[in-house]
Amino acid sequence: MSLTSKQYGIVLFTLATASLHLFLFTRLGPDPIAMNGLGYLALLGAYFLPVPLFQQHHKLVWWVLFGYTALTFVLWVLIGDKRFTFDFSNVAIGFYAKAAELFLMGFLWADKPGSQPKLLYRTNDSKNRS
Repeated sequence: MSLTSKQYGIVLFTLATASLHLFLFTRLGPDPIAMNGLGYLALLGAYFLPVPLFQQHHKLVWWVLFGYTALTFVLWVLIGDKRFTFDFSNVAIGFYAKAAELFLMGFLWADKPGSQPKLLYRTNDSKNRS
């Protein structure tokens, strides 16, 4: 399987946000915020692993991963602690995770199924053949 740069970005930023959420497990225990990292790992597997069910429904998996990321971001905006400090406190980890999630959504959007650029014009290959 050959990955594109967009897909490497998806892997990188999914692993980054999953790691940041899972790190909170050491401080918060089995809190929903910390366990959110497991959801990211499961969805990353569903997005890339060669499981026929997931590959047949790749567009749905894309929407679930994008929606999961967007929901996580919106919930943090609504109820998250936003007193930022430059350290590795629980609050700062939230900001770092949100930055990773924004990049993840950007790479996901770029890799959206069915969003390949359309040709503006067609070339006539028969004219080029002599």
